[in-house]
Amino acid sequence: MTDLLSVAGQNLLTPMILSFALGLLAAIGRSDLSVPEAAAKAMALYLLFAIGFKGGVAVAKTGVDQSLVAALLAGIALSFALPFLAFALLRVLTPLNALDRAAIAAHYGSISVVTFATATAALQIKGIEAEGYMVAVAAAMEAPAIITALWLASRAGGGPRMDGRLWHDILMNGSIVLLIGAFAIGLITGPEGMKKIEAFIVAPWQGVLCLFLLDMGLVAGRGLRTSRSRLTAGTLIFGIVMPVFSAAAGLLVSLGLGLGVGGTVLMMTLAASASYIAVPAAMRVALPEADSSVPLTLSLGVTFPFNLVLGIPAYVAIAERIHGA
Repeated sequence: MTDLLSVAGQNLLTPMILSFALGLLAAIGRSDLSVPEAAAKAMALYLLFAIGFKGGVAVAKTGVDQSLVAALLAGIALSFALPFLAFALLRVLTPLNALDRAAIAAHYGSISVVTFATATAALQIKGIEAEGYMVAVAAAMEAPAIITALWLASRAGGGPRMDGRLWHDILMNGSIVLLIGAFAIGLITGPEGMKKIEAFIVAPWQGVLCLFLLDMGLVAGRGLRTSRSRLTAGTLIFGIVMPVFSAAAGLLVSLGLGLGVGGTVLMMTLAASASYIAVPAAMRVALPEADSSVPLTLSLGVTFPFNLVLGIPAYVAIAERIHGA
């Protein structure tokens, strides 16, 4: 417990977390502070490219091996499985109908790249290395949860037909394409490629992340302010309990894979995070009848802050304790 409180305290006082808190408080206080949409999109593109590229370079140094393949398969299996847990918890905790439960389950089976980026930054601050292929695992965990959620919805009589348009929208989602593409570029160009753009990829990283989290705080605060009437006590409890269970599942997977401290933290973070970019876009096409406000507010306004403030420090402390670091 002392280790957890120490790590949590350190994490709370980082520029990234304080930037998110600033945006959250500004939005709740109805400040006119805002980040232009074009600037927010540009920062998101930068973060996705930087994460993917650095991961590709890391794999280029070590090579593609069985560890990478095993981690990819484990991540995909985890993303397929977690929506079942989310769907069951929502049935117990909330009065939501099956279609809405399926939509929320998709968000919580998929991943948040920004949460992953924040965990990566936290590891860098502590000087902890992580397996480079975890970026590929993050990309692989984006889509499987959507498929599971659509199957759950179809069992309730509300699922769509898995046609070519839907598959295209899922697989060609911009964040997935950019993350995988940047990973491939980093893998192909390797350390020599990193030398050429290191000033762009490495030095501005944490500063851009601060500004992006400021915007995320603004978005989260506005969502909480406008959607609070739709958030019951049960849904709020779900938004905190679900990442705890998911992180535990991620921990078991990481132990089975033999990941180090950094890889364990990132696998737990991926499992515990909830999508608020890729999945909402897919759900608008696949399940237009589902209420989109609840899953988005839950994932961004409840689970995202929980992971930033308490989750990631806990995952770091647990991984260090297990590995004796």
